[in-house]
Amino acid sequence: MSDIRALGLPTASPLAGLPDTVEIWEMAPRDGLQAEASILGIDDRVELIERLAAAGCPVIEVGSFVRPDRVPAMAGSDEVLRRVSHLQARTPVLVPNLRGYELARAAGAEEIAVFLSVTESFSQSNLGASREAMEAAAAAVVARAAADGVRVRGYLSMVFGDPWEGAVNVRDVLGLAQRMRAFGVSELSLGDTIGVATPGQVTEVIRTLTGEGIPITDLALHMHDTYGQALANVAAGLAAGVRVFDASAAGTGGCPFAKSATGNLATDDLLWMLAGLGIRTGIDLDALTETSAWLSAALRKPPTSRVAMALAR
Repeated sequence: MSDIRALGLPTASPLAGLPDTVEIWEMAPRDGLQAEASILGIDDRVELIERLAAAGCPVIEVGSFVRPDRVPAMAGSDEVLRRVSHLQARTPVLVPNLRGYELARAAGAEEIAVFLSVTESFSQSNLGASREAMEAAAAAVVARAAADGVRVRGYLSMVFGDPWEGAVNVRDVLGLAQRMRAFGVSELSLGDTIGVATPGQVTEVIRTLTGEGIPITDLALHMHDTYGQALANVAAGLAAGVRVFDASAAGTGGCPFAKSATGNLATDDLLWMLAGLGIRTGIDLDALTETSAWLSAALRKPPTSRVAMALAR
């Protein structure tokens, strides 16, 4: 690990009740790149993943097996996955249906993620299909993955608000979470797709799900920082018992089908806060911010991460 004094990291001041370690899912190669104006070539995507792995990222979502005409930035995910198979990090990929699953498996995928929307409007806008149709497709993928011994994660989109439908009822979130678990998905990542959540909402959703029997150990948080609330929402999640968080180097990304969404929570900023709480992640902030600088240059845009900008100065 880097010498935190040389970097000027905060002195670790742990808070009672918080964990010693958490797991970060690095999203830059998938959720980060999919909504950026600049499209990186396969060589650059592979280099990004290799840099993230070298920085100590334990889980890196490396691509998405969706139609390239829908998400051009994810074209060639099969080649990317093959070329990073030597890395020690886990390298899950996102798949929307059985065809995507078959392509991912042919490229060597050993871990996948499926995604569903709490709201009908986003489901229609995201993949042009109803929630019912998407749930059936996801259930088929999960059944095949179970037969193949492939690990599956589930993403719930629009958990905290929808740009077309407005506020989202927490009982609707619970219903989707229960249906996903019924067809075999245990680990659920709760997505603030357009970045409108506040800490009270995060706490309410987590309490509702755990109150109905969903283990806190099966929940993760996927925060976007549209209104600058992502770190506060992570803090609320930590206090509620969540131990897995999604983030993206340099704060890249957003959602190509929800135009009000801005970038993901920056991994750089999350690491800074966790370091100040004395919480270990296994990721070297120095190497991560160097990767963020490289990625921002490749995308021809400044990082949105406050920490990346501060350390660059």
